[in-house]
Amino acid sequence: MRTVELSLSLYQLRFDVGHAYLWRDADDSLTLIDTGTVGSGEAIAESIRGLGLGPEQLRRVVVTHAHQDHTGALAEIAAWGGEVTVMAHRLEAPLIRGESPAAEPVFDQSPDWERALYENMPPLPPAPPARVDRELADGDVLDFGGGAQVIGVPGHTDGSIALYLPGPGVVFTGDAAANVEGRTMLGVFNVARDRAVASLRKLADLGAETACFGHGEPLTRGASAALRTAEIPVRES
Repeated sequence: MRTVELSLSLYQLRFDVGHAYLWRDADDSLTLIDTGTVGSGEAIAESIRGLGLGPEQLRRVVVTHAHQDHTGALAEIAAWGGEVTVMAHRLEAPLIRGESPAAEPVFDQSPDWERALYENMPPLPPAPPARVDRELADGDVLDFGGGAQVIGVPGHTDGSIALYLPGPGVVFTGDAAANVEGRTMLGVFNVARDRAVASLRKLADLGAETACFGHGEPLTRGASAALRTAEIPVRES
C-alpha cells in the first residue's frame, strides 16, 4: 500500500485493488473512508503513524458499500479499540455484519467487456463480518470535514453512498464512478444500471472540485465537470 497526500487534510491509501481515503481534521482526529481488502489493517495503521499520529486517533470509519475490497479490513480496524465509530448505509449494514449475502451484478444493459472483466477477475478473500455502529441514510450529515453530507447513490449496490464535503469541495464516490487511464466513467458491476446512471448524474450536480474514487486516480480539480461528461459505456448491438 502507498499513501498519497492530496491536500493537508486528505490522503489516498492506494491498494492493489481499490483505494481507501483518510481525512484529517484540524484537531488531528481521523476519518477513514473504506478499508481495502482483508489484511490491510496494519498497512493503514502504519500510514497513520507515518503522518505522526496514532491509530487511536481514528474516530470514524465510513463504508461506501459492502463489497470485500471496501470492507475487507473493517473487522481488523474495528478491533483496534478506542473511540472509532463504524458507519454504513442501513441497506449495507446487514451485509457487513454477515447477516445476508451481497447481490450479484446484472449485466443485461452493460457492454460485453464488463461481464468478461467480472468473470475473469481473480477472486478476493471474503470480508469477515464486522460491526456497524451507526446506520446511515441519504441526507445525514457526519461530524468531520466541516460537515460531511451522506449522498445516496444506489445502483452499484442498493445501499451505496457517497460523501460530500461542501466546504473543501471534496466528494468520495465509492464505486458510483471511476477514473481509470484518464477516463472518468460510470462504475462497473452494478446491480441496477439505470439507478447507477442516475446516481452518477447526482454526483455531477454537487459541484465538487475534488473527486476521490474507489478505483482509479483522484481528480484534484474540475471534478464536477469530469463527472458531468463521464463515459457511460453501452451494450454493443
